[in-house]
Amino acid sequence: MNVRNQLVRFTLVGVVNTGTYYGCYLFFLHRLLPYVVSHVLAFGLSMTGSFFLNSWFTYRTRPTWRKFLLFPLTNAANFVITTAGVYLMVDVWRLSDRYAPLITAAAAVPITFVVSRTIMLRPDRAPGPGPAPGRGAAQASAETEGAGAGPAPAPSDGDARPAASSSA
Repeated sequence: MNVRNQLVRFTLVGVVNTGTYYGCYLFFLHRLLPYVVSHVLAFGLSMTGSFFLNSWFTYRTRPTWRKFLLFPLTNAANFVITTAGVYLMVDVWRLSDRYAPLITAAAAVPITFVVSRTIMLRPDRAPGPGPAPGRGAAQASAETEGAGAGPAPAPSDGDARPAASSSA
C-alpha cells in the first residue's frame, strides 16, 4: 500500500479516534471531572483504540506488544500540542472547554502520522544469531570466509527445501 493510501486511512482512523476522544472527554467532563483530567483519560482510551485501528486498517500489520508499547510515542507530540493548546485556549484565551480540544487536534495530525508510520512499519527483529554489535554483516561474513573455512555444509533435514521442478 502506498503512502497516499495510508495517509487517507490514517485520516479516517483519526476521525474515528477524534470522535472517540471527544465523546469520552465530554462524558468525563459531565461527570464533574476537571477538564485536564477529562482530557488525559479520554486521550488514553482513544489512543488504545487508535493503535488497533491503525495496525489493522491503516498499515495492515500485525499488532505486537513491542509496537503497542512504542505506539504512545506517536502521540507524545500530539499530547503535548493538544494539552498545551487546550490549556491556552481555555485558561488564557477564555474559549470554551468544549471546543478547544477539537481545534488543537488538527495541528498535531501531520507529526503523528510520520511517527506512527515509522513505528508501525518498522519490522520486528527476528530472533537468532546475527553479527556482533558494532560490526556489519559484510564485515562478519568477510571474517568468516577469510578464516579458512571450507565449503558451506549441506543443509540439515530441517533446512532442506524441495528442489524446483523443471517440468511444466
